[in-house]
Amino acid sequence: MSFEGKTIVVSGANSGIGAATARLLTEHGAKVIGLDRNGDGAGLHGFRKLDLTDPASIDAALAGLEGPLHGLANVAGVPGSIDGETIMRVNALGLRHVTEALLPKMARGGAIVQVASDAGSGWRKRLDLILELIRLRSYEDGLAWVRDHPLDGPEAYYFSKEVAVVYAIAGSMLARDQGVRSLSVSPGAVETPILKDFYASMSTKILDRQMEQAGGRNAKPEEIAKVIVFALSDDASWLNGTDIVVDGGGGTAFHFDLVDAPAERSLEIVFGESTG
Repeated sequence: MSFEGKTIVVSGANSGIGAATARLLTEHGAKVIGLDRNGDGAGLHGFRKLDLTDPASIDAALAGLEGPLHGLANVAGVPGSIDGETIMRVNALGLRHVTEALLPKMARGGAIVQVASDAGSGWRKRLDLILELIRLRSYEDGLAWVRDHPLDGPEAYYFSKEVAVVYAIAGSMLARDQGVRSLSVSPGAVETPILKDFYASMSTKILDRQMEQAGGRNAKPEEIAKVIVFALSDDASWLNGTDIVVDGGGGTAFHFDLVDAPAERSLEIVFGESTG
């Protein structure tokens, strides 16, 4: 897998999954242009500061960024421990604004990966509402919609990630004629600097149960980055319009309604037999 001669943009490149993705792409020969609110882009081909809550900041940061670009990984995001409007601005509206600003500069054969979350797995239940937002084509109109549909922090986080998944899947149609793939990668809990914020804003019982189902640990940023980098590569040329869940199996706690069940009874509940 080689990215020699390719330019990839990574948002959230200063820390966590974004930093791991930028490092791995660089190791594979890519010229990585990092986007982030913090940091200086040390070790990257280029770096631009931006604020995803402000479309003018996004436009200014991306102005003059020349193509062709061969990939975009939108990794930047915020947890559910802050106010709902900011969450929607960053995780949904900002993500889309960056994508659609850069899509015209994407080369045929390129790929866009939106990093969502397994928290977005319930998108089918709210598809009509999500499409209502996505159909509003400007950041400003989207923000007005968000203000008309206020959500608290944790619920806004879930909804923002559902939007990211649907936008990534629908984006495969938006980018089809340009020959650009679009998909999402949805991690479970990851050992990053903001993990503590997830524990502060979400059910500790749910997160702990997921970790049990995943073998007793959370993901390392590099484990998610490897999937993102593969999805961006030519080796994933037929991977398009889909969501890839990377949670170590933690999601089985939801699929089989095991959150409130004793961990030792999981197999018995699912397969109808005792493991003792």
